[in-house]
Amino acid sequence: MNAELKRLHSPDVYDLESFQPENPEVFGFLLQVMVGPEGKEGEESFDIEVCTPRWLENTYGMDEVVIGCHHIIVRKYNYQKIVDAINKFLRKCTGESWSEIAGKVSRLGKWEFEGYAE
Repeated sequence: MNAELKRLHSPDVYDLESFQPENPEVFGFLLQVMVGPEGKEGEESFDIEVCTPRWLENTYGMDEVVIGCHHIIVRKYNYQKIVDAINKFLRKCTGESWSEIAGKVSRLGKWEFEGYAE
């Protein structure tokens, strides 16, 4: 079984494909990557902060230690390059079950069911 990118969504950016940051060197926004089993119905959300190095500096300061989990750090905004990087990552996310695959995808973005227990 393989992971498949179903769609991208951002509550912060109306149109991801045509988005042009106000300051191309300093921006950050939440990107929700919707992923599901390849060729099957269904998707789950994985949250990623897309940002520039200067945004990190401005947000956390120069002396802070930032653990880069669930971040995609870019020098400038390029929608297709971000999609390509996500797809490249997802090609490595295979497994016998969806929960095994989702565990691997959650290294990229915070899984909506991360930490969930019945």
